[in-house]
Amino acid sequence: MDARRNPFAPGAGTPPPELAGREDLLERNAVALDRIRAGKAARPSILYGLRGVGKTVLLSRMRDAAEGDGFTIVAIEAPENRSLPGILVPSLRAALLRLDRLKQASAGVSRALRALAGFAKLKVKYTDLEVALDFKPEPGLADSGDLDSDLADLMVAIGEAARERGSAIVLVIDELQYVPEEQLAALISALHRANQKQLPVTMLAAGLPQLLGQMGRAKSYAERLFEFIQVDPLDAEAARTAIRIPIEREDEAIEPAALDAVFEQTRGYPYFLQEWGKHSWDTAEASPITVDHVELATRSALAELDASFFRVRFDRLTPAEKRYLRAMASLGAGPHRSGDIAEALGVKVSSVAPTRNSLITKGMLYSPAHGDTAFTVPLFDAFMRRVMPEA
Repeated sequence: MDARRNPFAPGAGTPPPELAGREDLLERNAVALDRIRAGKAARPSILYGLRGVGKTVLLSRMRDAAEGDGFTIVAIEAPENRSLPGILVPSLRAALLRLDRLKQASAGVSRALRALAGFAKLKVKYTDLEVALDFKPEPGLADSGDLDSDLADLMVAIGEAARERGSAIVLVIDELQYVPEEQLAALISALHRANQKQLPVTMLAAGLPQLLGQMGRAKSYAERLFEFIQVDPLDAEAARTAIRIPIEREDEAIEPAALDAVFEQTRGYPYFLQEWGKHSWDTAEASPITVDHVELATRSALAELDASFFRVRFDRLTPAEKRYLRAMASLGAGPHRSGDIAEALGVKVSSVAPTRNSLITKGMLYSPAHGDTAFTVPLFDAFMRRVMPEA
């Protein structure tokens, strides 16, 4: 079929042509944000789950909906090896300046900008914090050098500015698991302070499965501030809808058996659904798409994933980390006991604990339960067996 009309969109955070099975989640979050803007108690969404389940797409949809409803958005992707102040300050400055343009000069926004200028003095400690601020700090406001106290002062000042403007500030942070726990604790504490004052400032975020434990360890009351939502693969009905509807919009068809075959290969992971949908369309010379087309598409889809989605993560690994993951892969998809992985490597658990910890830090593994280890990337066990056929 015509590749120019192929509706599928595999890519990092690329919106799919049909966002199936997530309607209730999006509506719950929209209600929570509206309540926060009105000064009422609510818990906004923290999404967590494996790679490829569509967390970034959902977070983007929430962000766009909130922006369309008049919220002031501070969108951030937390990279590895960056401090929280380093990623927050430039984005907060831009958001406050946008808020300041909504109406005539605002005392609240001016004070928030002075608080931000004082907070930026933390650059003595956080050397990655580099941003030009043309505002004179207010002595004693968010300038003590203590992150917990200063970030709380800053969030309160920002919340007061937003309330004065009849708006609300929403921090939208992807890959939140990369924020160090002590800085994450300061952020949660600051949002808690603003929440206690019923100020319209809050956070939406997404991250890998370990984020749930990280936030709980950082502040035990985090679960009362946010709704933690595990984003799972789509069920069979939603997965079939995500493939069928885009094809039918192009006035083409796919056989029910072919939909079943796509679901079996992808296990309902949204990113993989887009890959199999794209390659199934390109493989078929004419409508309808059949099981034979899906079988052919599986080869090209896996080749594409091996060259991009999987390979980009594999190439970041050290030789020791690759051996550890290959030993895991020999045991199957997982989760696996740490002792079983060490036994597959022929070593003691203690000797490979640093490698395991490094892989967790890099976002390749997580611990679903004490002593268990699992891949954060679906189907990565099969990739490891393909790329390292000899253990």
